[in-house]
Amino acid sequence: MTARLSLYQKAENELYKMDSSVKTKFYDFCHQFRLDPDHPSLDLKPLKGDGRIFRAKIDRSYRALLARAGVGADGVQQWLIVAVRHRKDVYEELTVAINRITGEIEFVDLGVVGQSVLQRAGLQLTPAQDEHTAPAEPTPVPVVTPQPAAPAEPLLAGCTPEDLRRLGVADALIGPALAVTTDEEFDQLIAGAPRLTAEVLTGLGSGMSVDEVEREITQPASTELEPGFENDMAAALTRTAVTTVDDDIRNVLAEGDFRAWKVYLHPTQRKIVERNYSGPGRVSGGPGTGKTIVALHRVARLAAALPSGHGKPILLTTYTKNLTADLRSRLTSLMDPALLGRVDIKHIDQLAQSVLNENTAPGAQRNLITDERALDVLREVLFEHDEQRWDAEFLFDEWEQIVLGQSLGTRQDYFKARRAGMGRALNRPERAVVWKLLDQFALRLNGMGRETWAQAAERAARYEMERARKIRTRAERKADIGGGDLAHLDDNSSAMRYLRHRYRHIVVDEAQDLSPAHWKMLRAMVASGPDDLFIASDTHQRIYDRQVTLSTVGINIRGGRSSKLTLSYRTTQEILDQAAKVVRGGTYDDLDDGTDTLDGYHSLLHGPAPEYVACTDWTDEIAQLAEALKQWRTDITQPTEDGTVRDPSGTMAVCVADGDMAGRVAADLETKYGITTATLTKDGPQGGGEVHIGTMHRFKGLEYQKLAVIGASDGILPRTAVVEKYETTDPKRYERELKKSRNQLFVATTRARDALRISWHGRPSPFLPL
Repeated sequence: MTARLSLYQKAENELYKMDSSVKTKFYDFCHQFRLDPDHPSLDLKPLKGDGRIFRAKIDRSYRALLARAGVGADGVQQWLIVAVRHRKDVYEELTVAINRITGEIEFVDLGVVGQSVLQRAGLQLTPAQDEHTAPAEPTPVPVVTPQPAAPAEPLLAGCTPEDLRRLGVADALIGPALAVTTDEEFDQLIAGAPRLTAEVLTGLGSGMSVDEVEREITQPASTELEPGFENDMAAALTRTAVTTVDDDIRNVLAEGDFRAWKVYLHPTQRKIVERNYSGPGRVSGGPGTGKTIVALHRVARLAAALPSGHGKPILLTTYTKNLTADLRSRLTSLMDPALLGRVDIKHIDQLAQSVLNENTAPGAQRNLITDERALDVLREVLFEHDEQRWDAEFLFDEWEQIVLGQSLGTRQDYFKARRAGMGRALNRPERAVVWKLLDQFALRLNGMGRETWAQAAERAARYEMERARKIRTRAERKADIGGGDLAHLDDNSSAMRYLRHRYRHIVVDEAQDLSPAHWKMLRAMVASGPDDLFIASDTHQRIYDRQVTLSTVGINIRGGRSSKLTLSYRTTQEILDQAAKVVRGGTYDDLDDGTDTLDGYHSLLHGPAPEYVACTDWTDEIAQLAEALKQWRTDITQPTEDGTVRDPSGTMAVCVADGDMAGRVAADLETKYGITTATLTKDGPQGGGEVHIGTMHRFKGLEYQKLAVIGASDGILPRTAVVEKYETTDPKRYERELKKSRNQLFVATTRARDALRISWHGRPSPFLPL
């Protein structure tokens, strides 16, 4: 009889860390097992402790542990590989169970728990015996000599077994959890626990009450389960994060041990993905909490529910080109190619350009101009008018935020416009002068045949809003005549008859950086209705000065259609603690009338505390950076047991404040210290060097195993020019610029997964948590 195999997420992580020879043998094992699970060479046998776990031979030393998950409708056996272990680490006490909260299959290995904890919990492990292996000696339980001192109090002394059971802790780990007395034991227990158990224990260990953990961790992960769920392994398998074992398993195993978080869905995330929204929905959360993962799985779910066809009714968009490329790559691993072909994946400015190209006659297109060059043009206008009351930066901000942001077409519209949060107040005579200058500026750009990205977005939004108006008007006419043919009423019957909204669903990632014009365009591209817009955002990561209230652009998120993620899967708790201090004390909006915080934001991962390095000058800072990079390279390239040496390229990065500094760092590292580099651009890394170097803006959406932030000095973060220009003349603008600078540093520090190093020369930045 043939079999269908799936791979448990934790088993997948174990495989990543094994020698390539074991991975190859595992692939061969999977192939043989699928053909004939009863083949004698596999030696498939149940463990004595839990009859639902079977062990089978991969080779003389390694065993696959499997759970039987029933028989499919096609008569094929379904099996879940829950672990891959050396035979000496296979115990009779290994168990699988269906979690009473999530309904997922959980694998519990008491072998990860320290012997002292097992003894206090009254447990002892029994090695499993292979038919062709000499019996192993039982694991000795240390004899503890009674001491006169009172035993240490358990860390969870305030909890009862009933508390832990109610919160979703795996039954087999309740006793050990209540027996741990040290932080080391506690961390060891959490590291090997199933995910919900680990989150619950982490919350309790950090000081949260039982009620708080139940409200913030257990309830969001809960799912409605039918009676008898605890015995239905087949149904539980559908709720469990798995990788299907097929002929692509070699590629899966080759992607590295950080693949899992990019595609894994925690039950809390899965509920958001699978929910049916009556209108726009939103998910927020700090860096690494899986907002992008949720957005990608949301796309996959919506695509799977589409009726048959060949169009692209789903749009996936984000702010930058390199982030779009990353989304496309990750979505490819989640979706069947046929369904992927029904998703339009474009960054927001590319989307605006496609609208403009469609609505602009050949030869009439305007070329885009950078903001820096546009500022030069505005300075020329100010010089020609001998205007010294406002600088170009102030006027450019007024133009983007107010004139373009609110689509103001006349001077009278500008006189009535609200300027909340813009800082310096303007009376009516001043507004008249500002409007005249900005009008001259826009005419100058038009005469050059140029426009800024913000202008392009605003024009595209107007085209789309007009398209939506025509669709709405036609629908109203049709309703008025009882659904009859409107060909005789259409101005252009052929075009109007087939006019539709461009998309059925739109999913937006990194939504906090979009402008009002972007949102107006997106709102017009999809009809209002169920699951029309899905938004992933974190305003703590807003690195452009764009304040948007979604309700003012026609996007209303009401009735509990907003969710928040608080668990980071990417970086360590030590790094998160320091990063959170960078933005602590600031007020952050939620893209609407509410506020957002990092309260409850935490990680199950632990590592070294971030390193802060004071240097005497630039030369010293680069020299110390080079030494750190060389040490990181040594750490990363340590040979594995089979002699494999990992390529360090793309695992280390250096983050700086601006492009000029990035060039200096790259030149110094290469010429003085022989360290090859690659520069981060809007199109991704340019060059084949092992260390990636880029500005804080370029690190948005990326992550690295080890990351250094250099030049974190006062005068750079924040810039001296900002302090001198706005601190006394425009306090509100000054505060906005400081927040933007803080956010950039926050984004930079949270790109690190395992190690973070921050250095400066002179005085350190006041944003650093020193």
